[in-house]
Amino acid sequence: MADKNTATNTMKHLRALTFDLDNTLWDNRDVLMAAEQSLYGWLGRHYPRIREHYCLEDMCSLRQELLQQNPELRHDVSALRKDSLQVMAQRCDYDDSLVEPAFAVFLEARHRITLYSDVEPALQRLRTAGYCLGTLTNGNADVQRLGLGHLFDFSLSAEIVGKAKPHPRMFEEACRRARVAPAELAHIGDEAGTDLAGAQNAGVTVIWMNRLAVIAEPGIPYHAEVRDMQQLLALLGLD
Repeated sequence: MADKNTATNTMKHLRALTFDLDNTLWDNRDVLMAAEQSLYGWLGRHYPRIREHYCLEDMCSLRQELLQQNPELRHDVSALRKDSLQVMAQRCDYDDSLVEPAFAVFLEARHRITLYSDVEPALQRLRTAGYCLGTLTNGNADVQRLGLGHLFDFSLSAEIVGKAKPHPRMFEEACRRARVAPAELAHIGDEAGTDLAGAQNAGVTVIWMNRLAVIAEPGIPYHAEVRDMQQLLALLGLD
């Protein structure tokens, strides 16, 4: 990590900011499990043979198996989940008609999130300050569906871009959308292996949103660490 003065100097050149979603703008630790349980309950009611053959852990294992067989699905988690539903349907003698409604059940539950209380006020402050704001996610959360689209100038997902973080393509596309050079973009995220490593590889400023105060992973550098959005505003001179 750079020292405080170096970090402060780096921030002076920023014109655009991108944010990860899960565990950066909201706590996602229980959301996905609740969504899995909603899907599993729905399958049990409508397609009971699936529940007879699969438990929740089995469903997760199946997705991992499919991902190993088809690594390109890493950038499209929706397709991966639909493929797993299709495989389960076939193995349990159901047709593919269950895939779309089952996925819709999961996706609806997956969007039952609660923003951290500091998010909306900070984003409004950043917009007022003139930053171009975007979101970068490897998942399938949709800021438009969450009613947050008005706070961002663009939103990118691995599915849209065709590559998942830490691949630099998503950060390169963010620079293109924001019309800035890499040195003028900062990415704020919580995951070392995707957000921090990806931003570093793309040559953009790396800001670690470490809300849970975890220990930094060795070998993955970042320019600054913040614990919440208020600290981010302070880092940018907006407190």
